[in-house]
Amino acid sequence: MTNDITTAGGRKRLAPRREPYWHRITAGNFLGYRKLEDGDGTWVARHRDETGKQHYNALGTFQKFDAAEKKAREWFDQCEGGSPEVLTVEQACKRYVEDRRNEKGENTAKDAEGRFRRLVYGSAFGKIELASLRTAHITDWRNKLVDIDEDDDDPDAERKAKDSANRNLATLKAALNLAYRMGFVSTTAQWDRVESFQKVGRRRERFLTVAERKKLIAAASPALTRLLRAVLLTAARPGELASATVGDLDPAGLLTLQGKTGRRIIPLSPDALAHLKTCAGKRPLEAPLLTRADGKAWTRFDWRDEMSEARTTAGLPDDVVLYNLRHVAISEMIVGGIDPLTVARIAGTSVAMIQRHYGHLAKERIVEKLAKVKML
Repeated sequence: MTNDITTAGGRKRLAPRREPYWHRITAGNFLGYRKLEDGDGTWVARHRDETGKQHYNALGTFQKFDAAEKKAREWFDQCEGGSPEVLTVEQACKRYVEDRRNEKGENTAKDAEGRFRRLVYGSAFGKIELASLRTAHITDWRNKLVDIDEDDDDPDAERKAKDSANRNLATLKAALNLAYRMGFVSTTAQWDRVESFQKVGRRRERFLTVAERKKLIAAASPALTRLLRAVLLTAARPGELASATVGDLDPAGLLTLQGKTGRRIIPLSPDALAHLKTCAGKRPLEAPLLTRADGKAWTRFDWRDEMSEARTTAGLPDDVVLYNLRHVAISEMIVGGIDPLTVARIAGTSVAMIQRHYGHLAKERIVEKLAKVKML
C-alpha cells in the first residue's frame, strides 16, 4: 500500500514532510501521520462537519496505529455528537463557572470558582483533556482531597475531610456534566463511576453528663486525669494543651495556646488556674505543661489508647473520645451565661460555629431568664 501509515514499517518508509499522510477511518473522518526529519512522528485527526468545514485535532505521539486510531475515534464521536472543540478539565470548569454566573448569580459562581482555583486550576489534573479523562484520574483527585494532618487531634477530622471532598466532587461532576450536555465529550461514564464517600454526614456530638464525667475521670490514670480536667476547665483542643509548656502558664491567670487557629491567650477560672499550677509544679519553663506518666508530652495516639482503656473501665459507649470533653466545656460555658463571642475567643473558634452548634443552648438559657421576668 502506498503511503501506508497503519504499520510501523510503512511509516518508516515515508518521506518527511509537513503535510500529514492521511488514512480514511469513516466518511468525513481521517487519521493523519506527520513524518518528521528526526524523532517520532505525530498524529492528527481531521473531521469534516455537515457544512463541509474541516476541523483538526493534534493527537500527539503514539507507537502503534491502533492507539492513535482509538484516540481519533473518541474525538470523532465527540464531533458527531456535539462540538469538535477539545476541552480540558480546567476549561470545562471555567465554562461551568460562567454558566453558574449567568444562571444562578455571582455568589453561586464564586463558590464554584473558589473550589476550582484551589483544586483544579493550574494542576496536572486540570490539564487532562475530557476525551482522555478516566475514572482513575477522578478517583485519585478525590482521594487526595482527604489529606489528614498526622498531628490533627480531632477524631472527626477524617469525616470532615471526606464530607468536604464529597462537596468538591459534586461541583466537579456538575462542570463535567455541563460539558457533556454542550457536546464537548460523548459520555459521562468515566465520572459516573466515581462515588462519593459514604456515611460522612455530620457526627452528632456526644454530651457527657456530670455523672459520666466523674466515672471517666475515676477510671483514668493520674496522667490522663490531669489532661481530662484541663480540657474540661479550659475548653481547649487536646493538641493545644499537649503542646503548651510550663512557661505558657501565667500565674496571674492566663494561658497562652498555639493551635490550628493561631496563637491566643485565654483567661483561666480559679479552678483551672489551680489545676494547671499543680500540673506545672516546679518544672522548667520549657517543659511540657501536661505530661504522660513518663514525663513526656502527650500525642494523640497516647491519649487515644488511654482513653480507650478508661472508657471501657467506666462502662461508657465506644464513641466517647477526648474531644467530647471540649464539647462539654463549650456547652457548659454557654449554659452558664457566657456570651458566644467570649466563648469563641476562649475555645479558639468562630462565633458562627458557636451559634451554629451551640445556639440552641443560649436560647434555652434566655427562655429560662425570661420566664423569671414578671411584666404584670
